[in-house]
Amino acid sequence: MAGRVRPVAVSLTIVAACLICVSGAPLTARSHPDRPAVQPAQDLGPTAAAETVSASLILKVRHPEELEALVESTQDPGSFRYHRFLSLNEFVDRFAPDAGDIATITRYLRQFNIDVTEVYANHLLLRIKGTTDAFDRAFDLDVHDFQKNDHRYHRSRHAPRIPVLLRDLLVTIVGPGDEPNFHPMNRRAEYSAKVPLRGPSGTLPVGGTIATGAPGDYTVGDVANLYNVNPLYQAHITGAGRTLGIVTLADFLPSDAYTYWNLIDLDVLPNRITQIHVDGGGELSSDAGSGETSLDVEQSGGMAPKAAIRVYDAPNTDAGFMDAFYRAISDNVADSLSCSWGSAEEFYSEAVTGVDGTGQLLAFHQVFLEAASQGISMFASSGDSGAYDINDAFNDPVDNVLSVDVPAADPAITAAGGTTVPVVLSAGPGTPNLVVSHEQVWGWDYIENYLVGLFGPAYLHALFPAGGGGGVSVNWARPSYQQPTAGMRRTEAGQSVVYLGETLLNLPANFKGRNLPDVSLNADPYTGYIVYSTTDGGFIDGYGGTSFVAPQLNGISALLAQGTHGRVGFWNPMLYRFQRGHGPQSPIVDIVGGDNWFYTGVPGYEPGAGLGVIDAARLLNAVRAEGAYNW
Repeated sequence: MAGRVRPVAVSLTIVAACLICVSGAPLTARSHPDRPAVQPAQDLGPTAAAETVSASLILKVRHPEELEALVESTQDPGSFRYHRFLSLNEFVDRFAPDAGDIATITRYLRQFNIDVTEVYANHLLLRIKGTTDAFDRAFDLDVHDFQKNDHRYHRSRHAPRIPVLLRDLLVTIVGPGDEPNFHPMNRRAEYSAKVPLRGPSGTLPVGGTIATGAPGDYTVGDVANLYNVNPLYQAHITGAGRTLGIVTLADFLPSDAYTYWNLIDLDVLPNRITQIHVDGGGELSSDAGSGETSLDVEQSGGMAPKAAIRVYDAPNTDAGFMDAFYRAISDNVADSLSCSWGSAEEFYSEAVTGVDGTGQLLAFHQVFLEAASQGISMFASSGDSGAYDINDAFNDPVDNVLSVDVPAADPAITAAGGTTVPVVLSAGPGTPNLVVSHEQVWGWDYIENYLVGLFGPAYLHALFPAGGGGGVSVNWARPSYQQPTAGMRRTEAGQSVVYLGETLLNLPANFKGRNLPDVSLNADPYTGYIVYSTTDGGFIDGYGGTSFVAPQLNGISALLAQGTHGRVGFWNPMLYRFQRGHGPQSPIVDIVGGDNWFYTGVPGYEPGAGLGVIDAARLLNAVRAEGAYNW
């Protein structure tokens, strides 16, 4: 098992699991009788020695404890540093490696004929290129070709070994490899014989209709109605002068977003989209996830219609994902960033993948800290497999493992969870309605229970584990902003990753880990949205998932930035502070019903909906009341 990483605070230190015991609820066995069989990856042998490959070297920040403390102070209203964020140059001067460090690394690489092809502006990432043989010799890699499910790729068979000369300078090397390891956090409503369920019959909006009022056909206008965003628009707060960023692993057609905004007659900033193709950019296709990128842009840009948008798309590889974040944050143009892709924490464990991914977790964390120090607000989808994030990934046959998603599990990013808003559903004429009367934690067991009650056990396990991602990290200790909050959970006992009958990893019990999500919005596809995506056939309804929530929060963050005349920075400290201190006027609305198959919505925090959902107008007022204007 990879070491557990203690955050801030959030430090870059490997620590042992907490041994204080708490009781946990029992798990119920579930299975997937209709899940297709998955073949393990077939090792085809060493990659050709002369093949040219690329990778990313991640350099260590200097003075990491000081960086952690600075981030914390920027969100402390009692600190003179409150909302005094760093410029990129200030960050580089204080925390980035110096030119001599980069020269030392470059000289080492030249011994193996590995070239540095790019130095990122934050001086924390070097793109490098050379032959497979050169990488094997420089970092003791063992790069092989693999085939899985008709897809051929190459990757190292173990984590890189950093030479002694560079151990004080490097976090890790990401790559070389082109295995697609990440998936988008979206789901469609199950309108099929498998799940005979229908919601209100909605239609596409007509001209002049920004909101439809029809669950399953909601637009950004409905989000504004649900979460009290309209007072901001009425005050002419539309994101003007701010910039949104999207980190994604698939290319898209900008015309999709304009088609969506035109459909709902939304007046948007013209020519607002800039595409940045990192490492050559992601693939443009339905299978690659281009629909995800379209919805990210449509939702974030719809919530902040006058904001500019920068879309950072990269190949779906470890290096591509890392590079997209490092590029967006080192550019330091976007005031806020969202990402709707991820992978379960357990996939960073050597016991599960054969490669210790601790270095990658640390690499994500330090660049998220850079973002926070520069005032960039960041949001990541928490996943769509309820409390069992690993279970549904790539249809791998892994059941009953309480798990959370990366990058949402990182304590330096805001994890976006999911709810179900009020709706009336039906299984057909003559059947009783399924009524959701209050907003609740999203988990499709409420539908499964209804169908089983009507039609019997044939529908048992039909929808497990679809729901809003949430739980307790096994890698990151509980951050300081969560320490005073009631309702925090520890990891449960009896959790093991079993793959194709083999126990790969026993997860730590009773670990006082980072809880997620932080906040939520509507994500249930049955109360979901319409999307326009050319690669997926045009207009799609019944679309949902926490992939909607992260970009919606991204757009709302741009509204806050305009409303306070400056970047807001890392949301989490203020969210937890507001939840504890504002009483009936809190900008956080508690969610006390539903569940995500394990964690039930209760008063206060729970790893289902997190703190709850936001009231955008009250949130802006709360930030303003703390003196959020830049000094």
